[in-house]
Amino acid sequence: MRNFNAIGSAVALAIIGAVTLLPRNTSNAAAPAAASGAEEQTSSLMRGQPYEGPVVDAPRGADGKPLFTGFWRPVREPGKPGGNLGKDQPGFQLPFTETGKRAVLYSQNHTVDPEALCILGGIPRHNGSGLPFEVLHTPQRIAFTYNYNTSRRISIGDQLRINPDAPPRYFGNAVARWEGDTLIIETSGLHDSSHDKIWLDENGNPTSNQTRVIERWTRPDLHHFRLEMTVTDPKYYAVPIQFNRTWTLSPEGAGQQEYACNESNLAADNIGPGAGVIGPDGNRGYGDPEPLPSAPPGPDAYGL
Repeated sequence: MRNFNAIGSAVALAIIGAVTLLPRNTSNAAAPAAASGAEEQTSSLMRGQPYEGPVVDAPRGADGKPLFTGFWRPVREPGKPGGNLGKDQPGFQLPFTETGKRAVLYSQNHTVDPEALCILGGIPRHNGSGLPFEVLHTPQRIAFTYNYNTSRRISIGDQLRINPDAPPRYFGNAVARWEGDTLIIETSGLHDSSHDKIWLDENGNPTSNQTRVIERWTRPDLHHFRLEMTVTDPKYYAVPIQFNRTWTLSPEGAGQQEYACNESNLAADNIGPGAGVIGPDGNRGYGDPEPLPSAPPGPDAYGL
């Protein structure tokens, strides 16, 4: 969950699946009730529901591999936090190194959420998001299209290798290959939270330029799309992070809608600091977040 101050009703409807809005200076008492109904309808369209119908084989592409094309909505796991890559960890806590413990205090309490400023969320954050996404897939390429007017496109091939000299990117530098019916995507070359505007997940956890992400995507049947992800970052995390998730296929004809992130950017002065306090349920925005200092202390103050 994201906990922003006022961003604007149009943006609220676009990202209600992952955002909680705290309106400021609302003068029309009837408006919240009307918006609530619209937000509830939008939210239901963006949330995946468990599929309980008959099992139907997954479609296959020209190369004989499972075809991942579709509009996929995340299924929320009861009792698990949303947007926290530590959802399967004891106490929902990630295995921080000492450097990671210092970094998370800085990112969660003293930096504005990068996505609220229309900065790309990147990987692995988008895999932990509560928002749906659309996949367009051919034997040579796979594209994931997200809200915030962003996407990532990855080439598929057994002989492809990541260029170690490529510049860092929010979605990193990635290649994909097949292992049976599992598509493996390997990503490295990411930015670092200590000096770049990037978070590991919705909770403002840090990620470094040493991070390596391995995604194992499968489509076991028509209606399900599954991810087993391993995030290795020796700078901020003592052991690799395991993250698994399932999405369900949306009704035929559904797909990504228009989204204008610039509306959020114009409201930047009203956006509060960071993810705030993380509650015992593993979700962000618990209690009162610390106010932003008049001059952010910067990573040096935390020994990063």
